[in-house]
Amino acid sequence: MSIKWSFQSPKKSGLKLYASLHITCEAFEDEAEFGFSSTIKTAMASPQLIRLGTRGSQLAMWQSNWVKAELEKLGHQVELVRIKTEGDVATGSLAQIGGQGLFTKRLQVALQNREVDLAVHSLKDLPTEDAEGLMIAAIPMRECTNDAFVSSKFDRFDDLPQGAIVGTGSVRRGAQLLHARKDLQIKDIRGNVDTRLKKLDTEGYDAIILAAAGLRRLGWEDRITHDFNEDQLLPAVGQGALGLETRSDDEATVSAVSKLNHPDSFHRAMAERIMLRTLFAGCLAPVGAKTKVVNGQLTLTGAVLSRDGQQKLIAEQTTDAADFKQLGKEVAEALFAQGAEKILRPQ
Repeated sequence: MSIKWSFQSPKKSGLKLYASLHITCEAFEDEAEFGFSSTIKTAMASPQLIRLGTRGSQLAMWQSNWVKAELEKLGHQVELVRIKTEGDVATGSLAQIGGQGLFTKRLQVALQNREVDLAVHSLKDLPTEDAEGLMIAAIPMRECTNDAFVSSKFDRFDDLPQGAIVGTGSVRRGAQLLHARKDLQIKDIRGNVDTRLKKLDTEGYDAIILAAAGLRRLGWEDRITHDFNEDQLLPAVGQGALGLETRSDDEATVSAVSKLNHPDSFHRAMAERIMLRTLFAGCLAPVGAKTKVVNGQLTLTGAVLSRDGQQKLIAEQTTDAADFKQLGKEVAEALFAQGAEKILRPQ
């Protein structure tokens, strides 16, 4: 075993001078057997190393590797830490098992326990309630927000025959599809993107609906039969956006991550999330939203539907992008004024 001290100068990011202890154990084939594993990890930890927590799915890894690459371009060291969430092992439908935070809670606990310094979330999966001691430090430029129609049999949604079987794990999508076509059979579908695509071909679905952003990020655009426009199928709150979550007291990581923030994407996604939080609806509710920024003006359109698709409420308002918090609250209040409470929480 050899021990070597090395001193490293501060980077441009303004982080403090630090010393790191490098330990090599070439003589030991199994470091864990001799109790070196945790010692080495502790010794090698440094203020310049950002430990990025991620799920192990193909899409989650793509997203986390993208963030890792962007941070490394800025001169930071990044280590990926895979974390299995409850959503990765649960087998029932999200509606049945209560999917709120299923894909994000374990990552947030790892942040709070200082096991990692940064978590990358698909923002549509992240509950809108604030987690103690945590903050969304950045939302990078948003991908497309559309939902994608995927089918091996039919070219467009309008081509589906009477009684067609459409797969989706989203109550929001199911409600909007039934609002457009009462005759459809909405069948639950679970799994990662690649798993759902396989199920399309093997389990009798006429079509499935997926977020276009995920397919594009994975290079599977050719599986998209056509994109729904946002008026046909209002996207989920935060769809197409990544949420980069840190501890609020970790100034070094917040400073590093905030450089990846895209202001328009941040204002849009946060307005949507505040609307959803004000509705007390949660990310699994039949609530859709779309936003746009034009000349500094932010427009938010929100919708609440009954699960059977028979009722649909819509509200829309525009304000300065800097007032995104107030905009989200006002659109939610406009939906309440139309009767959203009775739809979201029927007696």
